[in-house]
Amino acid sequence: MTDFDLNKPVYFADGAYRAAAGGTRNVIDPATLAKVGVIAGTTPEEIDAVLASVTVAQRRWGALDAKSRATALHRIANRIEAADMRFCAETMSREMGKPYPEAIGEVANCAGAFRYFAEMARDDGGKVAGTTQAGSFQYARYAPLGVSVHIMPFNFPILLMCWTVAASLAAGNGCIVKPAEATTLSTLIFMDVFADLPKGLVACLPGGADVGQKLIRSPKTHAIAFTGSVPVGKAVAMAAAGEMKPAVIEAGGSDPMIVTANAPLDVAAAGAVTAAFHMSGQVCTSAERFFVVDEVHDAFIEKFAAETRKLRIGNGLTKAEIGPLVSKDARDKVVRLVKDAVDKGAVAVTGGRIPVDQPLGWFYEPTILTGCTPDMDILKEECFGPVAAVCRVPDFDAAIEMANASQFGLGASVFTTSLEEAMEATERLEAGMVWVNNPLIDNDALPFGGWKKSGIGRELSRLGLDTFRRSKMVIVDHKPVRQNWWYPYPDDWFYETGGRKHV
Repeated sequence: MTDFDLNKPVYFADGAYRAAAGGTRNVIDPATLAKVGVIAGTTPEEIDAVLASVTVAQRRWGALDAKSRATALHRIANRIEAADMRFCAETMSREMGKPYPEAIGEVANCAGAFRYFAEMARDDGGKVAGTTQAGSFQYARYAPLGVSVHIMPFNFPILLMCWTVAASLAAGNGCIVKPAEATTLSTLIFMDVFADLPKGLVACLPGGADVGQKLIRSPKTHAIAFTGSVPVGKAVAMAAAGEMKPAVIEAGGSDPMIVTANAPLDVAAAGAVTAAFHMSGQVCTSAERFFVVDEVHDAFIEKFAAETRKLRIGNGLTKAEIGPLVSKDARDKVVRLVKDAVDKGAVAVTGGRIPVDQPLGWFYEPTILTGCTPDMDILKEECFGPVAAVCRVPDFDAAIEMANASQFGLGASVFTTSLEEAMEATERLEAGMVWVNNPLIDNDALPFGGWKKSGIGRELSRLGLDTFRRSKMVIVDHKPVRQNWWYPYPDDWFYETGGRKHV
């Protein structure tokens, strides 16, 4: 993976890198504002050629037995585990600012999804139903959809791609990846792990919204996987619906964290730092809205602030936990939301400013705001930056009520040593995922996704596999007989009214 030329614009198709003919643009490091490389959009002609190639490859792949497909997915996992991913991870850090340990961890952890879905593909999971008619065998089975489109975000460009690509391949589909523009280079570098798959089965087509739109509209694609913002998620969902194509949409959130009167405060403070500031808060499941019970509020804030002040700000390729935001626009949004909160009475206990010792790049200090109230924009919008907005609440019930008072419902976290509070929270919180005393954990075998405007459908688990396949009801009469309800009807099935017969 180290011989990839960052200054040669390419796309990936038919198992190889090909020169891209679309318009080019420079990729800029958000930490140093230096040039990282060059990317190019994919032209309509290139897209059409790739769609034709993936379609041919998918037909062969979909006809394979489940064991053969599983073996191929395990080979992908083997390549991930054996490959030197340092160049890919370094490029990711330079493209979007992620600290190197998080980048190398992301690419190294992708093998598990392929192994999980490899085995899920062998357990087809159809259903034999109780028969509705003697002499009939009645069951459901699954079939691939065809070609799936994967429109990826910048924050976890490779891991989230692998979640849906692994499931789609396991189901028997071909896959076309449309990488985030900010992380196109690292995504392309990673495509080498698919070298052992049948030629043409997986492709990566760089570009902007126009590429995604063309892929969604094409009659040669059959399912859409998207991760990104709510506005773009809505647009993708509507475009997919217009083509009658299934779509799994993960549209971000503004996750709540509740710290109850029974919370283990030292653990809660340390967990809150990771939940709020991991990857500079650019995680869909980042804790953004904090609801801390009055009884422990001041003690928690003191510990939370002390833990936050330990964090180092800097280039992702140095010893730093807090890298830059991905772009100037991203930082401008954080600045706007913090200013609005402070103007309305919030207090910045830590941060609240651009760091003075980082003259270049889109950095922002990890920030804790106390005294936040529902009228502040930061409690209504997804911040996607290193800011924790803290509200003081009188009790556990008030915390639950305020946590649920949001258009989002991706994840939610609770810190408590009370079993009663823990179980109540898991039942009452309106979110697709709830973490008690350990935020941000995922599991290949459990469904990942949100409620409300945070998404449609699920990734991972059997639900994630079912996203990329369609069911088929099958009725087999193994003892063929003429059924008594077939045409023509017997005369005594009719009734007479006014001298005329009616069915």
